[in-house]
Amino acid sequence: MQGSIGFSAQIGRTEGLQAGVGNNPGWDVIYRATGDFTLVKGKEVIEYVLKQHSRIDVLYCENDDMALGAMEAMDVANRTYGVKGEIKIISFDATGPGLEATLNGNISYNVECNPLHGPRVAAIIGQLENGETPDKLAYVEEVAFDAVTITQEDIDARAY
Repeated sequence: MQGSIGFSAQIGRTEGLQAGVGNNPGWDVIYRATGDFTLVKGKEVIEYVLKQHSRIDVLYCENDDMALGAMEAMDVANRTYGVKGEIKIISFDATGPGLEATLNGNISYNVECNPLHGPRVAAIIGQLENGETPDKLAYVEEVAFDAVTITQEDIDARAY
């Protein structure tokens, strides 16, 4: 399930999925639609998909809100998901609710998109004000959370 088409997060996450599919001959994308990064659209998309496809192994959601909406639709359709379910869910952003769903085993794998850019940007501004040239590239630390290994301490350690 794609985010809002044309947004940088959607483009990068879709390209990542396509690279994975391209490197794994047994993987097939059976349906692709935009959930516009919203819970409501995520629910609507999966309601439709569940009616069209009896077998879904993995649901790849480009953000947690869409994954949470999809879970609501799967609950109504009596479809199981997560670590012990028939449909594994991969999600992005690692928001508070998304991480709770990961801890509960409902999202199988959740990839962080760290929103804490303020300190990094402040440091770059300081460098510019001092006449320094900041590095061309700067990386923000991000991690991924597996439902099998995530702990409450992992969630509590997040600064957002």
